[in-house]
Amino acid sequence: MIATTESCARTLACYASRPEESRGRLHGEADSPTRSPFQRDRDRIIHSAAFRRLQYKTQVFVYHEGENFRTRLTHSLEVSQIARSISRVLGLDEDLSEALALAHDLGHTPFGHAGEDALQEVLAEFGGFDHNAQSLRIVTKLERRYVEFEGLNLTWETLEGLVKHNGPLTGPLAVRKDRPLPGAIAEYAQLHDLDLDSFAGAEAQVAALSDDIAYNNHDIDDGLRAGLFTIDDLADVPLVGPLFRKVTQDYPDADVSLRIHEVVRRMIGIMILDLTAETQRRIAQFNPRSAEDVRRLGRPLVAFSDEMRANDAALRQFLFTNMYRHFTVNRMTSKGRRVVKDLFRLLFAEPECLPPEWRRLADGKGTTKTARVVADYIAGMTDRFALDEHRRLFDMQEKP
Repeated sequence: MIATTESCARTLACYASRPEESRGRLHGEADSPTRSPFQRDRDRIIHSAAFRRLQYKTQVFVYHEGENFRTRLTHSLEVSQIARSISRVLGLDEDLSEALALAHDLGHTPFGHAGEDALQEVLAEFGGFDHNAQSLRIVTKLERRYVEFEGLNLTWETLEGLVKHNGPLTGPLAVRKDRPLPGAIAEYAQLHDLDLDSFAGAEAQVAALSDDIAYNNHDIDDGLRAGLFTIDDLADVPLVGPLFRKVTQDYPDADVSLRIHEVVRRMIGIMILDLTAETQRRIAQFNPRSAEDVRRLGRPLVAFSDEMRANDAALRQFLFTNMYRHFTVNRMTSKGRRVVKDLFRLLFAEPECLPPEWRRLADGKGTTKTARVVADYIAGMTDRFALDEHRRLFDMQEKP
């Protein structure tokens, strides 16, 4: 049972983020008569151009490699479904968890992590590139849908969850002490303090682990269907291997594709049950009485058990070796890196080649501002648009 008391709201646990207690938006707005602040955040994310572009952004495979593989959009929808389910069990605000799940990949470049690595390399002397910081930049600046302000003007809780879903960014608890604070986050925090030295609320923690559940399990599905590895290759992977043996024993005559679906379905269920059980154990141990207690706990409230973390690490290692570093994936990601670097180098050296609405934002050749404008332009591209733009700029037979 979830820990609640008579002082808690009927539908939310004491430690949940309460929409009526939101710290608000950078630019003040009247409340909606029909939707909570977190529901409005979710809806603004869904209606954004950046969210639509996720349809043609890579998860692992480039868009033209097959219609049945995950894209950033389908992945984000799967994460949101898992996050809502977990939040319902834990008494958290489902709308905030969903908003964070839907927004968590907005800052990803074309060609997945290959594109991010390429931008990080070419932007090294201009502050680098970080997809979480780019997500913040998109929702606070680059999306232009309102007359009175830039960005989507999301609530404080959604913005803090977007940048801190993996943990604090500054202070003694910082999750990446070896990395400087990305410039976009540091710049925005001067306007709107996101308490970067604390953990995010429980809803953001749920969204982060829902992301892990979704991509690990669905990469098994996509990797098997792409022929990058076989069911036999998974035999010694903890949890996954025994599950395939059990499903084969239960359904020996079932089609392979159905057995894969059954294993993935069971895996997701097992991981969700483990996460909710471990989180309920921590709730009982630490007894948080508010969302602020969760932020100041000094450790995550939402977590897997030690055994599941070990299983998750083993699966990640398998996927890294057998999928993400498979030679066919390496070849495509190599192409993606080259496309992104080519685009950046040309447009940075010749900003007059940018489309007019972007060229107006640049301030000349070789400047930091122009580098960031070019990075924003490229990061927002889909895989398909990046390939088309590369042809337009480098192929003499293509119309500009």
